[in-house]
Amino acid sequence: MEHRNADSLAERAKREQASPESRPESPARSLDAAAGERSAADALNAPSAADSAVMVLLVDDQTIVAEAVRRALVDQPRLDFHYCANPEDALRVAQATRPTVILQDLVMPGVDGLTLVRQYREHEATRDIPIIVLSTKEEPRIKSAAFAAGANDYLVKLPDTIELIARIRYHSRSYLNLLQRDEAYRALRQSQQKLLETNLELQRLTNSDGLTGLSNRRCLDDYMSAEWKRAAREQSPIGFLMIDVDNFKSYNDTYGHVAGDDVLKLVARAIESSLNRPADLAARFGGEEFAVVLPSTSTGGLRLLGEKIRMAVEALAVPHTSSASDRLTISVGGVMQVPHPGEDMKQLIEAADLALYRAKRDGRNRVDVAN
Repeated sequence: MEHRNADSLAERAKREQASPESRPESPARSLDAAAGERSAADALNAPSAADSAVMVLLVDDQTIVAEAVRRALVDQPRLDFHYCANPEDALRVAQATRPTVILQDLVMPGVDGLTLVRQYREHEATRDIPIIVLSTKEEPRIKSAAFAAGANDYLVKLPDTIELIARIRYHSRSYLNLLQRDEAYRALRQSQQKLLETNLELQRLTNSDGLTGLSNRRCLDDYMSAEWKRAAREQSPIGFLMIDVDNFKSYNDTYGHVAGDDVLKLVARAIESSLNRPADLAARFGGEEFAVVLPSTSTGGLRLLGEKIRMAVEALAVPHTSSASDRLTISVGGVMQVPHPGEDMKQLIEAADLALYRAKRDGRNRVDVAN
């Protein structure tokens, strides 16, 4: 027979359990990981710099120079030419056209060429673009100032066509190689990050109980073993709680197994929300039983936490007609121990299980902590 509040109970369980840590990997996350892998592959398989198009931006106020350069480049394959006559617009045009090389005249009205070179280097979009400075004469002092400002090359205009094309292609190829390398590194880092996130999610799923989102039995055993050994080395106490849902079989028989699963989710959330310390671990022990590991705790602290969890579950006010209080309750058994060499952690679990048995024998909905 299904309980009339089964649907609302399911909704409560979903709300209580819904958190990024407790949800399984979504298809969107899988698609993100696949996209990262494709991005890295695309970057690594991109066309070589030698096969990529070249964009030349000439900044010179003399149209006769611009026409001479255009004619020198017009028959070159995979080479585009753009001209800017106004030095005031040079930076904006460079940012818009994203050239692979800039031919920059030094002597211009309003803004001199060296100032423009420095401006290119100050902006992210143009700071790495190769700059070939064009000057009217071979002057060592001017050449030195040009390189100091950030120029990559220096030519006396107008240079021989073969030399001009060779330098344009050389600097463009170096710049395109730089862009492709940076893109490949970026895509690789992105792919590595996606892989790390996927591995962390897989690790979380491996250690999580599929129904409640708490740690599973395997994770509990590993954590218990590590904390037991640490407590033995440091001679510090370790506490353990065993928690059992009272009359759970009769709850399933009355309200159905779907409602029973929802109750387990609610109880798990109540247990987890009662923990205050990062070192405390809540896990599903099996069936309707849960466990909590509490390193470096006292008997009093163990009892207080057990009562806190018991009251949190009782406060859920989940109807249970087979319970003495007509609502869902739990019983808690606890034990605190300082491990000694040669002792097995199984005796800690057995002692907590015995305390749980006493709590259920004495009427349920209570906490029993072994002395």
